[in-house]
Amino acid sequence: MKIIKSATLANIDASEVSVESTFTKGLPSFTIVGLPSDQIKESKDRVKSALLTNDYKFPPKKITINLSPSEIKKTGTHFDLPIALLISLYEEKKIDFKDIHVFGELSLNGETKDSNNIFPIILSLAKQNKIANVLVCSNSAKKISKIPNINIYCVKNLLEAIEFFHQEDKSKYLYKKDMLEYEKININGKEFYYENCYENDFFDIKGQENAKKAALIAAAGNHNILLEGSPGCGKSMIAKRLPYIMAPMSLDEILEIAKLQALDLKEPNFKPVRVSRSPHCSSTKASIVGSSNSLGEIALANAGALFFDELPHFPSSILESLREPLEDNCLLISRANSKVKYNTKFLFIGAMNPCPCGNLLSTNKSCR
Repeated sequence: MKIIKSATLANIDASEVSVESTFTKGLPSFTIVGLPSDQIKESKDRVKSALLTNDYKFPPKKITINLSPSEIKKTGTHFDLPIALLISLYEEKKIDFKDIHVFGELSLNGETKDSNNIFPIILSLAKQNKIANVLVCSNSAKKISKIPNINIYCVKNLLEAIEFFHQEDKSKYLYKKDMLEYEKININGKEFYYENCYENDFFDIKGQENAKKAALIAAAGNHNILLEGSPGCGKSMIAKRLPYIMAPMSLDEILEIAKLQALDLKEPNFKPVRVSRSPHCSSTKASIVGSSNSLGEIALANAGALFFDELPHFPSSILESLREPLEDNCLLISRANSKVKYNTKFLFIGAMNPCPCGNLLSTNKSCR
Protein backbone atom coordinates (compact mmCIF):
# COMPACT_ATOMS: atom_id res chain seq x y z
CA MET A 1 0.00 0.00 0.00
CA LYS A 2 1.38 3.40 -1.03
CA ILE A 3 0.71 6.59 0.94
CA ILE A 4 1.04 10.24 -0.09
CA LYS A 5 0.74 13.01 2.48
CA SER A 6 -1.69 15.85 1.93
CA ALA A 7 -4.04 17.86 4.16
CA THR A 8 -7.50 19.37 4.43
CA LEU A 9 -8.99 22.41 6.11
CA ALA A 10 -10.89 21.83 9.33
CA ASN A 11 -12.58 25.23 9.76
CA ILE A 12 -9.58 27.60 9.42
CA ASP A 13 -6.78 25.24 10.49
CA ALA A 14 -5.30 22.34 8.55
CA SER A 15 -5.33 18.67 9.45
CA GLU A 16 -2.89 16.23 7.89
CA VAL A 17 -4.39 13.59 5.61
CA SER A 18 -2.77 10.39 4.34
CA VAL A 19 -3.95 9.45 0.85
CA GLU A 20 -3.80 5.65 0.73
CA SER A 21 -4.42 3.31 -2.19
CA THR A 22 -4.99 -0.39 -2.77
CA PHE A 23 -5.36 -2.28 -6.07
CA THR A 24 -7.09 -5.64 -5.70
CA LYS A 25 -8.54 -8.28 -8.00
CA GLY A 26 -12.22 -7.99 -8.80
CA LEU A 27 -14.59 -6.09 -11.04
CA PRO A 28 -12.90 -2.84 -12.19
CA SER A 29 -14.05 0.06 -10.03
CA PHE A 30 -12.78 3.32 -8.58
CA THR A 31 -13.88 4.26 -5.06
CA ILE A 32 -12.85 7.11 -2.76
CA VAL A 33 -13.63 6.63 0.94
CA GLY A 34 -12.86 8.56 4.12
CA LEU A 35 -15.66 11.17 4.26
CA PRO A 36 -14.86 12.88 0.93
CA SER A 37 -16.86 15.95 -0.10
CA ASP A 38 -18.58 16.25 -3.47
CA GLN A 39 -15.51 18.13 -4.77
CA ILE A 40 -13.33 15.11 -4.04
CA LYS A 41 -15.86 12.64 -5.44
CA GLU A 42 -15.79 14.57 -8.72
CA SER A 43 -12.01 14.13 -8.86
CA LYS A 44 -12.52 10.56 -10.12
CA ASP A 45 -13.51 11.91 -13.54
CA ARG A 46 -10.74 14.52 -13.58
CA VAL A 47 -8.11 11.93 -12.65
CA LYS A 48 -9.36 9.41 -15.23
CA SER A 49 -9.32 12.01 -17.99
CA ALA A 50 -5.86 13.32 -17.01
CA LEU A 51 -4.36 9.80 -17.01
CA LEU A 52 -5.95 8.70 -20.30
CA THR A 53 -5.04 11.98 -22.04
CA ASN A 54 -1.40 11.42 -21.12
CA ASP A 55 -1.35 7.82 -22.44
CA TYR A 56 -1.56 6.14 -19.04
CA LYS A 57 -3.78 3.10 -18.93
CA PHE A 58 -6.27 3.06 -16.12
CA PRO A 59 -5.60 -0.15 -14.13
CA PRO A 60 -8.37 -2.77 -14.71
CA LYS A 61 -8.60 -3.49 -11.00
CA LYS A 62 -10.66 -2.63 -7.98
CA ILE A 63 -9.10 0.68 -6.92
CA THR A 64 -9.79 2.00 -3.42
CA ILE A 65 -8.51 5.41 -2.31
CA ASN A 66 -8.76 6.09 1.42
CA LEU A 67 -8.36 9.55 2.96
CA SER A 68 -7.14 8.92 6.48
CA PRO A 69 -8.13 9.70 9.24
CA SER A 70 -11.61 8.74 8.13
CA GLU A 71 -13.56 10.61 10.83
CA ILE A 72 -12.58 14.05 9.46
CA LYS A 73 -14.63 15.58 6.64
CA LYS A 74 -12.32 16.17 3.64
CA THR A 75 -12.85 19.09 1.26
CA GLY A 76 -10.99 20.64 -1.66
CA THR A 77 -9.94 19.84 -5.21
CA HIS A 78 -6.24 19.67 -4.29
CA PHE A 79 -6.47 15.90 -3.73
CA ASP A 80 -6.52 15.33 -7.52
CA LEU A 81 -2.74 15.23 -7.91
CA PRO A 82 -1.92 12.80 -5.06
CA ILE A 83 -4.71 10.46 -6.20
CA ALA A 84 -3.48 10.53 -9.81
CA LEU A 85 0.12 9.87 -8.70
CA LEU A 86 -0.90 6.84 -6.65
CA ILE A 87 -2.75 5.35 -9.64
CA SER A 88 -0.11 6.14 -12.27
CA LEU A 89 2.76 4.83 -10.12
CA TYR A 90 1.01 1.85 -8.56
CA GLU A 91 3.42 -0.66 -10.18
CA GLU A 92 6.54 1.30 -9.15
CA LYS A 93 7.77 -0.37 -5.95
CA LYS A 94 10.97 1.64 -5.49
CA ILE A 95 9.36 5.08 -5.42
CA ASP A 96 9.13 6.65 -1.97
CA PHE A 97 6.59 9.35 -1.17
CA LYS A 98 7.91 10.06 2.34
CA ASP A 99 8.75 13.54 3.63
CA ILE A 100 6.78 15.42 0.98
CA HIS A 101 3.24 16.78 0.86
CA VAL A 102 1.43 16.92 -2.48
CA PHE A 103 -1.30 19.40 -3.46
CA GLY A 104 -2.86 20.24 -6.79
CA GLU A 105 -6.02 20.26 -8.85
CA LEU A 106 -5.87 18.59 -12.26
CA SER A 107 -7.39 19.81 -15.49
CA LEU A 108 -8.78 17.26 -17.94
CA ASN A 109 -5.52 17.32 -19.93
CA GLY A 110 -3.32 16.79 -16.87
CA GLU A 111 -2.18 20.34 -16.12
CA THR A 112 -1.82 21.20 -12.45
CA LYS A 113 -3.83 24.08 -11.02
CA ASP A 114 -3.98 26.16 -7.88
CA SER A 115 -6.97 26.26 -5.51
CA ASN A 116 -7.98 28.70 -2.77
CA ASN A 117 -7.39 26.14 -0.02
CA ILE A 118 -3.75 25.31 -0.77
CA PHE A 119 -2.11 28.44 0.69
CA PRO A 120 -4.12 28.44 3.98
CA ILE A 121 -3.45 24.70 4.41
CA ILE A 122 0.31 24.94 3.89
CA LEU A 123 0.60 28.04 6.11
CA SER A 124 -1.31 26.25 8.88
CA LEU A 125 0.88 23.13 8.57
CA ALA A 126 4.02 25.29 8.63
CA LYS A 127 2.88 26.94 11.88
CA GLN A 128 2.37 23.45 13.34
CA ASN A 129 5.86 22.38 12.12
CA LYS A 130 4.31 19.48 10.20
CA ILE A 131 5.63 20.28 6.73
CA ALA A 132 9.13 20.60 5.28
CA ASN A 133 8.76 19.77 1.57
CA VAL A 134 5.81 20.38 -0.71
CA LEU A 135 4.98 19.64 -4.36
CA VAL A 136 2.58 22.10 -6.03
CA CYS A 137 1.94 23.93 -9.30
CA SER A 138 3.69 27.19 -10.24
CA ASN A 139 0.73 29.42 -9.24
CA SER A 140 0.60 27.85 -5.79
CA ALA A 141 4.40 28.04 -5.46
CA LYS A 142 4.34 31.78 -6.08
CA LYS A 143 2.05 32.28 -3.09
CA ILE A 144 3.58 29.85 -0.62
CA SER A 145 7.13 31.02 -1.42
CA LYS A 146 6.52 33.75 1.18
CA ILE A 147 6.24 31.09 3.92
CA PRO A 148 9.63 30.50 5.59
CA ASN A 149 11.34 27.19 6.35
CA ILE A 150 9.79 24.98 3.66
CA ASN A 151 11.19 23.64 0.38
CA ILE A 152 8.86 24.14 -2.57
CA TYR A 153 8.97 21.88 -5.63
CA CYS A 154 7.06 23.00 -8.68
CA VAL A 155 5.55 20.99 -11.57
CA LYS A 156 3.43 22.13 -14.52
CA ASN A 157 1.49 18.95 -15.20
CA LEU A 158 0.93 15.35 -14.21
CA LEU A 159 3.77 14.06 -16.41
CA GLU A 160 6.28 16.33 -14.67
CA ALA A 161 4.97 15.19 -11.28
CA ILE A 162 5.50 11.53 -12.27
CA GLU A 163 8.99 12.35 -13.54
CA PHE A 164 9.71 14.22 -10.28
CA PHE A 165 9.31 11.04 -8.23
CA HIS A 166 11.46 9.07 -10.68
CA GLN A 167 14.36 11.51 -10.35
CA GLU A 168 16.92 11.13 -7.59
CA ASP A 169 18.16 14.71 -8.00
CA LYS A 170 15.12 16.91 -7.52
CA SER A 171 16.96 20.25 -7.42
CA LYS A 172 15.76 21.32 -10.88
CA TYR A 173 12.18 21.36 -9.59
CA LEU A 174 13.06 23.52 -6.58
CA TYR A 175 11.24 26.85 -6.66
CA LYS A 176 13.25 29.97 -5.89
CA LYS A 177 11.65 31.79 -2.98
CA ASP A 178 10.25 35.30 -3.46
CA MET A 179 11.10 37.86 -0.82
CA LEU A 180 8.76 40.68 0.11
CA GLU A 181 9.94 43.72 -1.86
CA TYR A 182 8.71 46.41 0.47
CA GLU A 183 10.42 48.91 2.71
CA LYS A 184 11.13 47.55 6.17
CA ILE A 185 12.48 48.48 9.55
CA ASN A 186 14.29 46.30 12.05
CA ILE A 187 13.17 46.40 15.69
CA ASN A 188 14.94 44.15 18.20
CA GLY A 189 16.07 41.82 15.42
CA LYS A 190 12.59 41.46 13.89
CA GLU A 191 11.65 42.89 10.51
CA PHE A 192 8.48 44.94 9.98
CA TYR A 193 7.24 45.93 6.53
CA TYR A 194 5.37 48.99 5.33
CA GLU A 195 4.37 50.65 2.06
CA ASN A 196 4.91 54.32 1.27
CA CYS A 197 1.76 54.48 -0.82
CA TYR A 198 -1.46 55.82 0.67
CA GLU A 199 -4.69 55.26 -1.21
CA ASN A 200 -6.46 57.35 1.43
CA ASP A 201 -4.37 60.17 2.91
CA PHE A 202 -5.02 62.42 5.92
CA PHE A 203 -3.89 65.29 3.70
CA ASP A 204 -7.40 65.22 2.19
CA ILE A 205 -8.99 66.18 5.53
CA LYS A 206 -9.06 69.92 6.14
CA GLY A 207 -9.31 71.01 9.77
CA GLN A 208 -10.41 68.58 12.50
CA GLU A 209 -6.97 68.75 14.12
CA ASN A 210 -8.19 67.26 17.42
CA ALA A 211 -9.83 64.32 15.65
CA LYS A 212 -6.70 63.67 13.56
CA LYS A 213 -4.54 63.78 16.69
CA ALA A 214 -6.91 61.30 18.40
CA ALA A 215 -6.66 59.01 15.35
CA LEU A 216 -2.85 59.19 15.51
CA ILE A 217 -2.87 58.21 19.21
CA ALA A 218 -5.30 55.36 18.52
CA ALA A 219 -3.15 54.04 15.65
CA ALA A 220 0.11 54.33 17.61
CA GLY A 221 -1.20 52.42 20.63
CA ASN A 222 -3.74 50.21 18.84
CA HIS A 223 -6.51 51.81 20.94
CA ASN A 224 -10.17 51.60 20.00
CA ILE A 225 -11.73 54.93 19.09
CA LEU A 226 -15.26 56.39 18.94
CA LEU A 227 -15.86 59.41 16.68
CA GLU A 228 -18.91 61.58 17.39
CA GLY A 229 -19.91 64.55 15.28
CA SER A 230 -22.43 66.09 12.94
CA PRO A 231 -23.05 64.53 9.49
CA GLY A 232 -20.38 65.50 6.97
CA CYS A 233 -17.75 66.58 9.50
CA GLY A 234 -15.25 63.91 8.38
CA LYS A 235 -15.80 60.94 10.71
CA SER A 236 -15.85 58.34 7.92
CA MET A 237 -12.91 59.98 6.12
CA ILE A 238 -10.78 59.71 9.26
CA ALA A 239 -11.87 56.10 9.85
CA LYS A 240 -10.96 55.06 6.29
CA ARG A 241 -7.49 56.63 6.58
CA LEU A 242 -6.65 55.37 10.05
CA PRO A 243 -5.45 51.85 8.94
CA TYR A 244 -2.78 53.49 6.75
CA ILE A 245 -1.02 55.01 9.77
CA MET A 246 -1.15 51.90 11.95
CA ALA A 247 2.08 50.13 12.88
CA PRO A 248 4.19 48.37 10.19
CA MET A 249 3.41 44.69 9.76
CA SER A 250 5.46 41.63 10.61
CA LEU A 251 5.74 38.74 8.15
CA ASP A 252 3.40 36.66 10.32
CA GLU A 253 0.71 39.35 10.13
CA ILE A 254 1.08 39.68 6.34
CA LEU A 255 0.74 35.91 5.93
CA GLU A 256 -2.26 35.79 8.28
CA ILE A 257 -4.08 38.47 6.27
CA ALA A 258 -3.22 36.61 3.04
CA LYS A 259 -4.67 33.44 4.58
CA LEU A 260 -7.92 35.23 5.44
CA GLN A 261 -8.09 36.66 1.91
CA ALA A 262 -7.72 33.16 0.46
CA LEU A 263 -10.42 31.78 2.78
CA ASP A 264 -12.63 34.68 1.69
CA LEU A 265 -12.12 33.45 -1.92
CA LYS A 266 -9.94 36.43 -2.85
CA GLU A 267 -6.46 36.49 -4.35
CA PRO A 268 -3.84 37.21 -1.63
CA ASN A 269 -1.83 40.35 -2.40
CA PHE A 270 0.81 40.11 0.39
CA LYS A 271 0.85 43.89 0.82
CA PRO A 272 1.92 45.31 4.20
CA VAL A 273 -1.31 47.30 4.48
CA ARG A 274 -3.72 46.78 7.35
CA VAL A 275 -7.07 45.38 6.30
CA SER A 276 -10.15 47.51 6.95
CA ARG A 277 -13.65 46.06 7.20
CA SER A 278 -16.76 48.23 7.46
CA PRO A 279 -20.03 46.25 7.47
CA HIS A 280 -23.32 48.09 7.04
CA CYS A 281 -25.60 48.49 10.03
CA SER A 282 -28.20 46.30 8.30
CA SER A 283 -25.80 43.32 8.17
CA THR A 284 -26.96 40.18 9.93
CA LYS A 285 -25.33 38.88 13.08
CA ALA A 286 -24.11 35.76 11.24
CA SER A 287 -22.32 37.85 8.59
CA ILE A 288 -20.50 39.90 11.25
CA VAL A 289 -19.79 37.29 13.92
CA GLY A 290 -19.39 34.35 11.51
CA SER A 291 -20.13 30.69 12.06
CA SER A 292 -18.28 27.41 12.48
CA ASN A 293 -17.82 27.06 8.71
CA SER A 294 -17.65 30.64 7.44
CA LEU A 295 -15.70 33.74 8.40
CA GLY A 296 -17.49 36.84 9.62
CA GLU A 297 -16.39 40.47 9.44
CA ILE A 298 -14.90 40.22 12.96
CA ALA A 299 -12.53 37.42 11.95
CA LEU A 300 -11.69 39.02 8.59
CA ALA A 301 -10.66 42.23 10.39
CA ASN A 302 -7.89 40.43 12.32
CA ALA A 303 -4.59 42.38 12.27
CA GLY A 304 -6.47 45.38 10.86
CA ALA A 305 -9.39 47.66 11.66
CA LEU A 306 -13.14 47.11 12.05
CA PHE A 307 -15.28 50.20 11.36
CA PHE A 308 -18.91 50.50 12.47
CA ASP A 309 -20.44 53.61 10.90
CA GLU A 310 -23.69 54.82 12.48
CA LEU A 311 -22.90 52.74 15.56
CA PRO A 312 -26.28 53.19 17.38
CA HIS A 313 -28.11 51.73 14.38
CA PHE A 314 -26.45 48.32 14.83
CA PRO A 315 -28.64 45.82 16.74
CA SER A 316 -27.77 45.44 20.41
CA SER A 317 -27.11 41.71 19.90
CA ILE A 318 -24.27 42.54 17.48
CA LEU A 319 -22.78 45.22 19.77
CA GLU A 320 -22.88 42.82 22.72
CA SER A 321 -21.13 40.14 20.66
CA LEU A 322 -18.10 42.47 20.32
CA ARG A 323 -17.24 42.16 24.01
CA GLU A 324 -15.30 38.89 23.80
CA PRO A 325 -13.34 39.78 20.61
CA LEU A 326 -12.33 43.16 22.06
CA GLU A 327 -11.42 41.86 25.52
CA ASP A 328 -9.71 38.57 24.63
CA ASN A 329 -8.61 39.19 21.00
CA CYS A 330 -10.30 35.92 20.05
CA LEU A 331 -13.78 34.63 19.36
CA LEU A 332 -14.98 31.14 20.22
CA ILE A 333 -18.02 29.97 18.26
CA SER A 334 -19.62 26.88 19.74
CA ARG A 335 -22.21 24.82 17.91
CA ALA A 336 -23.68 21.38 18.59
CA ASN A 337 -21.26 19.56 16.28
CA SER A 338 -18.27 21.89 16.08
CA LYS A 339 -16.26 24.56 17.86
CA VAL A 340 -13.97 27.04 16.15
CA LYS A 341 -11.74 29.79 17.53
CA TYR A 342 -10.92 32.89 15.48
CA ASN A 343 -8.18 35.43 16.26
CA THR A 344 -9.70 38.92 16.47
CA LYS A 345 -6.87 41.34 17.24
CA PHE A 346 -8.23 44.42 15.51
CA LEU A 347 -8.60 48.14 16.16
CA PHE A 348 -12.28 49.01 16.55
CA ILE A 349 -13.53 52.31 15.13
CA GLY A 350 -17.04 53.56 15.85
CA ALA A 351 -18.73 56.62 14.36
CA MET A 352 -22.02 58.15 15.41
CA ASN A 353 -24.09 61.32 15.24
CA PRO A 354 -24.61 63.26 18.51
CA CYS A 355 -28.39 62.81 18.23
CA PRO A 356 -30.89 61.05 15.92
CA CYS A 357 -31.14 64.05 13.57
CA GLY A 358 -27.42 64.82 13.78
CA ASN A 359 -27.76 68.58 14.39
CA LEU A 360 -27.13 68.75 18.16
CA LEU A 361 -23.61 70.19 17.76
CA SER A 362 -24.42 72.30 14.68
CA THR A 363 -24.03 76.08 14.92
CA ASN A 364 -26.48 76.87 12.11
CA LYS A 365 -29.10 74.11 12.38
CA SER A 366 -31.47 73.34 15.22
CA CYS A 367 -31.86 69.89 16.72
CA ARG A 368 -35.22 68.32 15.92
